[in-house]
Amino acid sequence: MYLPLGGAGEIGMNCYVYGYGPADAERLIVVDLGVTFPDMDGTPGVDLILPDISWLAARKSQIEAIFITHGHEDHVGAVGHLYERLGAPIYARAFTANLARRKMSEHGFSDKTVKTVGKWPETVKAGPFEVGFVPISHSIPESSGLVIDSKGGRIIHTGDFKIDVEPGIGEPFDHDLWASLGKDGVKALVCDSTNVFSREEGRSESTVGPEIEKFLINAKGMVAATTFASNVSRVRTIALAAERAGRSVCLLGRSMRRMVEAATEVGILNDFPNVIPPEDVGNFPRENVLLLVTGSQGERRAASAQLANGKYMGITMKEGDTFLFSSKTIPGNEKGVIHVMNQFSELGVDVVDDSSGGLYHVSGHANRPDLDTMRDLIKPQTLIPMHGEHRHLREHVKIGEAAGVQGVLAVNGMMIDLSGNKPKVVEHIETGRMYLDGSVKVGQFDGVVRDRIRMALNGHVIVTLIIDENGDPMGDPWCEIMGLPKQGRNNAPLADVLEEDLSQFLARANDRTLADDDKLEKELRTITRKTAHGEIGKKPEVTVVISRLA
Repeated sequence: MYLPLGGAGEIGMNCYVYGYGPADAERLIVVDLGVTFPDMDGTPGVDLILPDISWLAARKSQIEAIFITHGHEDHVGAVGHLYERLGAPIYARAFTANLARRKMSEHGFSDKTVKTVGKWPETVKAGPFEVGFVPISHSIPESSGLVIDSKGGRIIHTGDFKIDVEPGIGEPFDHDLWASLGKDGVKALVCDSTNVFSREEGRSESTVGPEIEKFLINAKGMVAATTFASNVSRVRTIALAAERAGRSVCLLGRSMRRMVEAATEVGILNDFPNVIPPEDVGNFPRENVLLLVTGSQGERRAASAQLANGKYMGITMKEGDTFLFSSKTIPGNEKGVIHVMNQFSELGVDVVDDSSGGLYHVSGHANRPDLDTMRDLIKPQTLIPMHGEHRHLREHVKIGEAAGVQGVLAVNGMMIDLSGNKPKVVEHIETGRMYLDGSVKVGQFDGVVRDRIRMALNGHVIVTLIIDENGDPMGDPWCEIMGLPKQGRNNAPLADVLEEDLSQFLARANDRTLADDDKLEKELRTITRKTAHGEIGKKPEVTVVISRLA
């Protein structure tokens, strides 16, 4: 059984479930527990978005283990937030385990909850499953696909991947190894679909270093470069290029420092140049400094955004300096990135991004030729696309079927029975999202974010009314307005107009209405919204407070 709870029909928030056994009593394993990130338009004020694991949590006693394919936030970011509801041991390779333990520690869980596993052919026995981590190239060290064996057959879950034989850091793609995994038959290949629409051959990480070095040699003034902090190979590439170009490196941003520390601790990053602390940057000529900073996606609190806003940790960028985006903007993040670019432009800083033909960035995901190669190496009975929007999954099924491999388009919540020769949908599970809102988790449909959006769009009015011991209004009601114009038509104060209309209603209200809080509240809300709409063209959210004197 295969059940995606996140990551199928979207890019991010990966969470996949595999099951084996009798219906409703299957033993389960979970692959990845990731997050996605909010935006001010759809999820204002939200800190993180997590998969809704209610179905899994209700079957906590059936879960054998959690396997994390690699250390990107959309695959490991939710482990600390959701672990208590699942309770199963977490398995990962050393670098990913290092990151996972840090997240677990932040939430008060023991290091022992995360177990480090070696690479294939080492395997983990988890109930009826035997699972192995197979090295695969991606944009973060020690990425792995999973071999999932059971009496029902072999499933291969690629995780995120590309075919790169010179990745810099991390294992190169081993064609012979991956071909050997399919020689005895594979029931299903569950495969990354992110770049299915990119028809050209993917480029190796090794092609980026010479271009960045050339760029740094020719750049004037101070240079700041940003990339995904988790792309340790790219971080290393930039740092070594800076060293060869005669520039000292300064790391800015917590995640940048954390990733370099983690990679060094587990022994996969052993040639990183010595770095200078932020307070020493001013002691060097500007043309001899490279800042390696977080914030490639325009995040408001990241180092790049704060530099663009004027200053970060005492460091300022000036006219004649250069800012390099060695990254691709994830769809949906364009506004934030462009805002940062424009802020740098206002400072006189030149901005260089990947629009110049991909000189300074290569994708970590498989383009269509790589997807074809993976499918041909594995020779699966069934292809199940994952890690992609609906259009990506659908296109991936189509190219698989054109090559003679049956496919199934399974989106979040679609439970697929893989026991026969032809996969079939057996159930639809209600899925959704949970929001981390401050320190509290709220459901997607709890109304918290919906109400916040409505207040942001329409404003808010608080109406307060005091009723005396005889059941009569004690003076006129008063209104407090928030997020609305102070004046309405003819420049009349909006609060005064609202209070006047409410007072007129109260003057003619009968005793039955005045004695019924629910009815009175409804009437006051309706009049407030109607009057506001007439004055300013908006119907605000209204809170009515009725106080009765004993």
